[in-house]
Amino acid sequence: MPPRFSPTASRLRRPLWIGLLAAAAGLLANPAYSAETVRIGYQKSSTLMTLLKTQGTLEKALAKDDIKITWHEFPSGLPLLEALNVGNVDISADVADTVPIFAQAAQAKLTYFAEEAASPQAQAIVVRQDSPVQQLADLKGKKIAVTKAAGSHYLLIAALRKAGLKFSDIQPAYLSPADGRAAFENDKVDAWVTWEPFLTSVQRQLPTRTLADGNGLASYKRYYLTSTRYAQAHPEVLQHVYAQLQASGNWVKGHPGEAARILGPLWGNLDVATVEAANAHRSYRVQPVKREQLAEQQQIADAFFAAGLLPKAVDAGAVEVWQP
Repeated sequence: MPPRFSPTASRLRRPLWIGLLAAAAGLLANPAYSAETVRIGYQKSSTLMTLLKTQGTLEKALAKDDIKITWHEFPSGLPLLEALNVGNVDISADVADTVPIFAQAAQAKLTYFAEEAASPQAQAIVVRQDSPVQQLADLKGKKIAVTKAAGSHYLLIAALRKAGLKFSDIQPAYLSPADGRAAFENDKVDAWVTWEPFLTSVQRQLPTRTLADGNGLASYKRYYLTSTRYAQAHPEVLQHVYAQLQASGNWVKGHPGEAARILGPLWGNLDVATVEAANAHRSYRVQPVKREQLAEQQQIADAFFAAGLLPKAVDAGAVEVWQP
């Protein structure tokens, strides 16, 4: 026999259910109770984000809003922004100025939320000390190790252009920084285009010569990005991250030795002097991105398209810019 419905019992239970529903609605409306996780992608050369991760300062700042972090390391900037584009990470640590151009070509909806001021000496084209290559024009026909879409990729294009050469005049070997170093050490390539800390490391450990750095060729800014959807939904997270990045950049410049002792083991057991020298070439000055200052991004996009390295022309200004 089925249980009988009791109007009296229903009326007695109704205040309890109403109270529980109201409490649940209150929990959902109060962000202090809503646990959330932000996924941050970074690479070894993401100095400031690496320090925040190691020192736990960003976790502490976000924990006040009940936000947790998961960290995801990538070998270079291009796969990092690919992961951002498909939604596998929420925030990208700094990538070189060239990388967002390739992401835009892949239809990524990007938002710039911070930049590190220009550091042209933080990347260079190097050859072995005994190499017959004496000047940029001598690179014609040579095999050059470069990481695809990295800042060094644009430096190579700009340097070749200065020497009256086209990108098609050389043989690019698209390699990760680790593989580029191995190829350079074993004379598998004629030159290597790389950035810090890989640059200072090879200069100190092998007999090399520098053909050109970024001075007068490529300013080499590094940008922090997120998806446009995430920027719109979580500006408070970006505010925390921006503030911590600024503080970390100031700390590195004010405590170069201490920063080097932390970063050395994380960068393949580099000695303190090498890390300090590498960091001296980076500005680490975190500042807002200004749309009117994205002009070099368009120059980069046009150079890659002219070299046949982009499938279509890219409007570098077709991005969102978040302001702290």
